[in-house]
Amino acid sequence: MRAGLAAEGPYVAVGAHDAMSSQLIEAYGFDAVWVSGFGIATMTHALPDLNLTTMTETLAASVRIDGATDLPVLADCDNGFGGLTNVVRTVVEFERAGIAGVCIEDNLFPKRNSLYTGESKRELIPTEEQARRIRAGKNAQETDSFVLVARVEALIAGHGVEAACERADAYVEAGADAILIHSKDKSLQEIEGFLAGWDGLGRTPLVAVPTLFPDYTDHELYQKGFQMVILANHPMRAAVQAMEQTLDVLRSERKAAAVDPHIASVDHVFELVKTKETIALEETGG
Repeated sequence: MRAGLAAEGPYVAVGAHDAMSSQLIEAYGFDAVWVSGFGIATMTHALPDLNLTTMTETLAASVRIDGATDLPVLADCDNGFGGLTNVVRTVVEFERAGIAGVCIEDNLFPKRNSLYTGESKRELIPTEEQARRIRAGKNAQETDSFVLVARVEALIAGHGVEAACERADAYVEAGADAILIHSKDKSLQEIEGFLAGWDGLGRTPLVAVPTLFPDYTDHELYQKGFQMVILANHPMRAAVQAMEQTLDVLRSERKAAAVDPHIASVDHVFELVKTKETIALEETGG
C-alpha cells in the first residue's frame, strides 16, 4: 500500500463488504480493497453505520476480506472505536492480523455516516486530542509498512476549509501516512479550496472518496492532487439493488425460472470459489 501511495498515477481501491466482493475486486483489476464500515454494518449486521459495530466485529470481517485477495486491504475503522487507548489497540490488532492499513476519522463517538443527509448533530474530536490519538497509534505499530490514514471530517461538519487545513497539518505532524479529506459539496468547491490552501499538498498523499462527486475519474482526481481514490460502497449498493429486484420478481412470478436469466448461474458461483479444484485436491491429494 505504501508503494501505491507513492506511485505515478492514481491508486484505486474499491469497497468490499465480504470475502466474495473482495475476490471480485481483485479479479477486475483494481489496486486495493477498502473494508467499508458502512458495508460491514449494513450487510453483515443489518445495522446503521453509527458506531454500532465493534472493533472485533470489524476486524473479523477485515480478516475474511483480506483472506480472499492478494491486494492490500485498508480498513475503515471509524473513530478508532473509542478513546486514545482504543485507537492504539485498533492499530495493534489490525496490523498483527496482516491488514495493510487503517483509516481513522475525527468524528466523536458515536459517529454519524458522512453521507447521511438528514438532520444530525455532528461534533468533532478536538484537533489536539485527535493528533494525540494518531501519534499514539503510530507509536504502537510494529512495522514500517503499516499505513494509518487520517480522515478529516471538518468540511462534512461545516467547519470550513481553514479548519480542515489545520487538522490535516496536525495529523501529518502526528505521523499520519495519508490524509482523507471528505466533503458533501458536489460542486467540489470545498475540496478545491482545501487543495489550494493546504501546504501539505504534494508532500503527504491525499485520499478521495468521490461518492458525492462521482463524475470525476480517478485520473482527473489524481491531476487535482489525490493519490488514492476509494470507490467505497458501490458493490454493496449493487448487491442490495440486485437482491431487491430478484426478490420482487420471485414474489410476483412465483417460480425460479423467472429470475434465472438475470442472476449468476450456480456453475459460475462454483467456479468463483474453485469448487472443481477443491474436489480434485480432496480426491487426489495433490
